[in-house]
Amino acid sequence: MDLTTAIAIAGSGMQAETQRLTVIAENLANQATTGAAPGANPYRRETISFRDVLDPATGVDLVQAGPVRGDSSPFPLRYDPGNPAANAQGYVKVPNVNSFVEMMDMRDAENNYSANLQVLAVSRSMLARVIGMLK
Repeated sequence: MDLTTAIAIAGSGMQAETQRLTVIAENLANQATTGAAPGANPYRRETISFRDVLDPATGVDLVQAGPVRGDSSPFPLRYDPGNPAANAQGYVKVPNVNSFVEMMDMRDAENNYSANLQVLAVSRSMLARVIGMLK
């Protein structure tokens, strides 16, 4: 594998992890967003997946963020009779966002991003050495 291929792969990984972090940030920002009417559904947690895509220019498989999908897990109920979204029994559907899970996903995305950044830095350094040797 040549160095430009390594840079392309690392760059695609960084871009995919950036999109993953965006989805995580949206989930955390909406973890308290309930429905507006009684019985209405609140914010639904979103997830993102990755897939490999063949780059026709280089012939290398790159990582790409797949579609963002809603998490189908059920909404927890919270007793809050004063909330406008409360049902007749006083329960409100709350988002299926678990901040602990989101923070662990964020930590994983951060580590993956850092690893790709390190590959990019090493490849750049190696390219600079090769150019220096050619002078």
